[in-house]
Amino acid sequence: MKSTSERILDAAEDLFAEKGYSATSLGDVADQVGIRSPSLYNHFKNKEALYGAVIERLLTVFTEIMAEMSEGELTRDRILNWLETIVRLHHETPNLARLLQHAALSGGPQTGEIIERLFKPMFSPDQRAIGGDEMFMMLGDANLQPWAVMALNNVVMSYITMAPMYRHMIGIDPFGPDALEKQLAMILKLAGAVMDYKG
Repeated sequence: MKSTSERILDAAEDLFAEKGYSATSLGDVADQVGIRSPSLYNHFKNKEALYGAVIERLLTVFTEIMAEMSEGELTRDRILNWLETIVRLHHETPNLARLLQHAALSGGPQTGEIIERLFKPMFSPDQRAIGGDEMFMMLGDANLQPWAVMALNNVVMSYITMAPMYRHMIGIDPFGPDALEKQLAMILKLAGAVMDYKG
């Protein structure tokens, strides 16, 4: 059975992902958990601290996977396997993409930390969080590194945030196993085509 703190984090994560930081109140979180609002302060000192704990929990999952790319030799297979892992992780943990969309549109606390921990290593060629220049040379052109990062994030994360609309367009659950395999096939095909391109 989950502790009260874990239940609060779960509820807060869902609400922040659905409504964003500004539109979510501690009362909303308390109602979702089934406790009184003052009880939240026994676990988190304020809304910003709760949001920070939610972000930390999500970032830890993703930054650990990203750090794996800094170890060992980069190969085509490793890059494709890493991309597959990231896509599967976003399907299993869709709230990060949703929280990031709200942060991008309306800001909020921890936005700078998200940028530093999740995105900056991918944009900095001197850091190997996901392979630095070496990876992007394999993807065709190290000069396009920032655009490659943005393109990858757009393909993976916008699928998650747009899923409710896609459900009506494609007639199947975008988070179902069939849809996941099709998304993976498309992303891996695109990445493979870029790596094979000799232009």
